[in-house]
Amino acid sequence: MKRILTLMCVLSMVMGMVAQQRKEVVLRNGWTFSRDGKTWTKVTVPHDWAIGGPFDKKWDLQMVAIEQNGEQEATEKSGRSGALPWIGEGRYRTTFTVPKGYEHVMLVFGGAMSEPVVYVNGHEAGHWAYGYNAFRVDATPYLSPKSSKGGESQNVLEVVLKNVEESSRWYPGAGLYRPVVLQLTGNTYLDDWGTFIRTTSLNEHTATVDADFEVNTFPDSSIGGGNQQPLDIETKIMTADGKRTVAMGNAAVDAQGKASMRLFVNDPKAWSPETPYLYNIGIKLLCNGKVIDEKTMKSGLRTVSVSAEHGFQLNGVTRKIQGVCLHHDLGPLGAAENKKAFIRQIKLMKDMGADAIRTAHNMPSQWQMEICDSMGMMVMAESFDMWLYPKCKNGYARFFKEWSDKDIESLVRNHRNHPCIVMWSIGNEIPEQWSEEGREIARHLQDICHRFDPTRPVTQGMDRAEDALNSGFAQVMDVPGFNYRVHKYPKSIGQLPQGFLLGSETASTVSSRGVYKFPVEVSNTNTYADGQCSGYDTEYCSWSNLPEDDFIAMDDLPYTIGQFVWTGFDYLGEPTPYDEYWPSRSSYFGICDLAGLPKDRYWLYRSVWNQREHTLHVLPHWTWPGREGQVTPVYCYTDFPEAELFVNGESQGRIRKNAANKMDRYRLRWNDVRYEPGEIRVVAYDEKGQKAQEQVVRTAGEPAALKFEFDRAVLYADGDDMLFVIVSLVDAKGTLIPDAADQLEFAVTGAAKFQAVCNGDATSLESFAEPTMRLFNGQLVVYLRSTDKTGKATLTVTDRERGLQKKLQITSVAPGSHIR
Repeated sequence: MKRILTLMCVLSMVMGMVAQQRKEVVLRNGWTFSRDGKTWTKVTVPHDWAIGGPFDKKWDLQMVAIEQNGEQEATEKSGRSGALPWIGEGRYRTTFTVPKGYEHVMLVFGGAMSEPVVYVNGHEAGHWAYGYNAFRVDATPYLSPKSSKGGESQNVLEVVLKNVEESSRWYPGAGLYRPVVLQLTGNTYLDDWGTFIRTTSLNEHTATVDADFEVNTFPDSSIGGGNQQPLDIETKIMTADGKRTVAMGNAAVDAQGKASMRLFVNDPKAWSPETPYLYNIGIKLLCNGKVIDEKTMKSGLRTVSVSAEHGFQLNGVTRKIQGVCLHHDLGPLGAAENKKAFIRQIKLMKDMGADAIRTAHNMPSQWQMEICDSMGMMVMAESFDMWLYPKCKNGYARFFKEWSDKDIESLVRNHRNHPCIVMWSIGNEIPEQWSEEGREIARHLQDICHRFDPTRPVTQGMDRAEDALNSGFAQVMDVPGFNYRVHKYPKSIGQLPQGFLLGSETASTVSSRGVYKFPVEVSNTNTYADGQCSGYDTEYCSWSNLPEDDFIAMDDLPYTIGQFVWTGFDYLGEPTPYDEYWPSRSSYFGICDLAGLPKDRYWLYRSVWNQREHTLHVLPHWTWPGREGQVTPVYCYTDFPEAELFVNGESQGRIRKNAANKMDRYRLRWNDVRYEPGEIRVVAYDEKGQKAQEQVVRTAGEPAALKFEFDRAVLYADGDDMLFVIVSLVDAKGTLIPDAADQLEFAVTGAAKFQAVCNGDATSLESFAEPTMRLFNGQLVVYLRSTDKTGKATLTVTDRERGLQKKLQITSVAPGSHIR
């Protein structure tokens, strides 16, 4: 973009040629897509060209040694990046109109996978290297002449993308997977990324808010001469409903196009995960008292600090971060962003008690951060998985020298107004952490973050504690983050002048929903012929650990400031411990599976983290034909300290959590129970020994019905709203058939459409995009998308094998309608 040539507005504009107020249009519809440049299909954006499959290990078959897993020799890795057809080139094409009165046009790309080149009317208008970063392209010089009809400019936009093999350690997605926004303004306009509003002090009486602005002017030969007038910026901070102004300020724009002001808010409402209050902020750019650009945004008042004395503090209150890591894919939706899918993820994590996410190992999106702002989820916003040393042959290391400074600047400038972001991360398990060169790169990238945002600390995830400490790599970080090796914390803290440390990536326990392996044992080596992991939550990797290790560290070591568990949800690619097993194409680390269904481990974390509500969860299921008389341990995850187990009314003992034994400190376990059909009942007792809650698990009878679970049977007719319907096969009493693998079929009619289906099975090769799939351990999730039409819609689910069918009636209402 050309920098400012004049920071004064032309009087002739004010006298009768004032530019239109800014307009932002999400370019969702009207796109066509091609893999070969010849055959084009209609698509909507965000779009992931690869998620429909088919799954096949040929797409990115790799012969590699995964150093993070301690491998020395290369072996065939068949599902490392999801076994989906994401490699190759793709082209997107659409048209856009510039109405009369708009002189400057910016195209804002939330992310494009990968190496996007942007053409406007056949001219290359811009490009970017990193598929995860947002970038902007100034389209103004390439616009077509105004047409005679209404003075509108008709333009062709084309984006060319290229994904190369072995460029990712997980499924990266493909295409324009984040929104593309057309931003229309006059020639003189507020730079969105130059606006920085932050809380510099906060107490119960007053908040101090500092605001910086940048103004850009695009040169235009039609605007020359005449009398020029000074520019001013007016800012208002208003209540969440926009009805009351709580602070207001004005500042003149200087010769460099910059302005700053300080505002004071009395009786502020602080933003936090518990109270995510967002103020409305109105910003006006004025010339001679006339508004020539205007924008509104939402932000929260909050402060962040980290110290040896107080640990991590939000708004001056010490707390330990209860976070999870999230990859960017949305399971069966692939990388294609959807607000409702993000909301579903955050709701599940917050109910579990999580208060933070780490965007691993990539830069977040605006939509995701807006949702975290509004729902109250703190964020570690991450940047890179590699620097100079390549973890995979064609990864980001190809671009690091040329692009890393620009990428970090874009990350921070784009996202720094989000209150949810509490720290930046400049890397993950960087191989250079042992070296002086690595230390200096870390210092350099951290300094860039500080330059554009001095209010937040900077961290990164280090997996080689001794190397990082010996080189000084860990010591230069604002927040030293350690991945795993929790047993090394006591030794490491003595070498850290910061006086605290963060579990930047923890646990990596593996499990499959509804799968239980016998005998139950704690193991970091177990694998099985079916490609699944045990749901008893006792299996992990050679380099990782069980949740208990991190719970204990957070509870017992005062210098720990929190943790980010790997991971909140399963994701496509990285099928550890089955990297060499086929078929296996997605992870087992998730607390929830790929369909977003909680595994048993969800309730273990909830029992420790959710302090607002009680938790009582019993596992496993109690339908084990052929195991009569065999040992079948029963576990209970609960915040209550004590419980008693009954099998068909006979007590198996009343036990209490035992802090002296790691495995019994947070779980209640009856390890010697022998299976007999019927029911198991767990009765929990509070600290006073009083009966508090109970749960019953019954042996399932014959399959009798399909069961639906959903949060609402209403959709907004905006083409983007989504409904997630959990489908289960149950007996006549509603008990889940826990081993059911029936093939189901789905049909959607009316004002909605079938989008995807997922059963959470990491070994399934069934397409997410086809309206049929097998149940996995009795359940799956159907994803329905709204259309642009209001009216009724019907989902019909059919189990032909058993002659079962069930229908769900859905209502599609106009966007903005009130939904209860």
